[in-house]
Amino acid sequence: MVEFTPWPEALADRYRELGYWIGRPLHHAVTRQAQERPKAIAVICGDRRIDYGELHRASSALAARLQAAGLRPGDTALVQLPNVAEFYMVFTALMKAGIVPLNALFTHRRTELSAYAEQIRPRLLIAAREHELFRDDRFAKELRRFSPDMLTLFHGELDTGHSLQHWLAGPVPQGFDETPTCPDSVAFFQLSGGSTGTPKLIPRTHDDYDYSIRESAAICGLTPETRYLCAMPAPHNYLMSSPGALGVFHAGGTVVLAANPDPAPCFDLIRRHRVTMAALVPSAVLLWLEAAERDNSALASLQLVQVGGASFAEATARRVPGTLGCTLQQVFGMAEGLVNYTRLDDPAERIFTTQGRPISPDDEVRVIGPDGHDLPDGKAGLLAVRGPYTFRGYYRSPEHNARSFDADGFYFTGDIVERTADGYLRVVGRVKDQINRGGEKIAAEEIEHLLQRHPAVHAAALVAMGDARLGERSCAFIVARDNIKAADLRRHLIAQGIAEYKLPDRVRFIEQMPLTPVGKTDKVRLREMLMREDIACA
Repeated sequence: MVEFTPWPEALADRYRELGYWIGRPLHHAVTRQAQERPKAIAVICGDRRIDYGELHRASSALAARLQAAGLRPGDTALVQLPNVAEFYMVFTALMKAGIVPLNALFTHRRTELSAYAEQIRPRLLIAAREHELFRDDRFAKELRRFSPDMLTLFHGELDTGHSLQHWLAGPVPQGFDETPTCPDSVAFFQLSGGSTGTPKLIPRTHDDYDYSIRESAAICGLTPETRYLCAMPAPHNYLMSSPGALGVFHAGGTVVLAANPDPAPCFDLIRRHRVTMAALVPSAVLLWLEAAERDNSALASLQLVQVGGASFAEATARRVPGTLGCTLQQVFGMAEGLVNYTRLDDPAERIFTTQGRPISPDDEVRVIGPDGHDLPDGKAGLLAVRGPYTFRGYYRSPEHNARSFDADGFYFTGDIVERTADGYLRVVGRVKDQINRGGEKIAAEEIEHLLQRHPAVHAAALVAMGDARLGERSCAFIVARDNIKAADLRRHLIAQGIAEYKLPDRVRFIEQMPLTPVGKTDKVRLREMLMREDIACA
């Protein structure tokens, strides 16, 4: 079985006694829906409508064939698929067979995939021929240096011997038995959300992930009538479990797949399939708001838009209900565990001004000051957490774990937050997203939010630039919707009452904000732009 850092026995016993961990594998929801409602539609993918019976059958067929090929519980798999129905068939199959997948994003390339293969030594590779690295077999052969007996299956392969579609087709062989890993052992790996370097691997168990899914589905009000638009990368934790596709399957609803969050195709999918719920990141919301200001008639069925993945500016949040014509739910979570939601019946001000409160009464949340002591409510500090679905250690990363966890098992997230008296969190910034200007610390997200209050600002990002005298100065990158000058933004910030040292030292206007694969602002690329001096100063 895959090694991981388990929860202490006393805490694990407590989570079971409280009914958080109920000892069932992650494919249980699909199996249950297939038994109770086999003709209900589980996934809409292009012109295909896959019901729960078909999702269950195809995943069992693949699981049985993988078993027959010699794969065993505890073996690992590297999976890289785009937003297609086969992603969910594969994930369900691997859960049934006890094979532990790492689901790479489709935007990941040679560096990331090689690093993942080196860490997990996969017995199985499932990839798409449409990906530039897998249009032929050369890169797959390269990956075999980490795992010489690796089996390869390709989505879009014409040769039936290695065709994923062929392995998913046909009846389930007689005598097939599911062999999932134990509920309290590793089910699959999630990827850390860092935008720099190769993401670290997060072991997630059936017990902890299933609890997060069940509670998320309840908090978000999912029902069999839910039609959920998945327009961000399907393997991302947010789109998997917050409540994500797995939450939709738990409730018996339908996942509608989109290739990306571009408004035109998404609005068409919402109209055609009567989508009720969508999950977006702030950068995508800005695009949707801009498109909906011109015409929001396609969004009549939309009831709820979730916004997560990055801190969401209050000024933008306030535009969502009126422009998109639906309820806003803020989500603040991480692949490592902790997830916070604003509740559907929360007052509007709480929804606009916080990123929600934790799922579980047993989420232990601390806000810690520079001296290492807990801070009172309303004071910004470092977020640390432990709980029934927050992991206890990255995979094979002892040095990083020593920096990320304290002796009591609290995970230090790197987020700077404030907690309200009623337990809601406001995300102020990231520890690594601070600018140290001559000893004065500037939280980048604070300034970004203030900049986005200006009606002419479409998007804003604040990054550090080196300075011989102060160590660091700040540069604001602005995507503007109207003509505006740097001096106008400076006056706008002064009117907000901020300290003078927080004013951007430089302002640069760009046409479009560069984004990471999961839709967050790519500050690495912005810093590279600064270094190259490719754009003109404002």
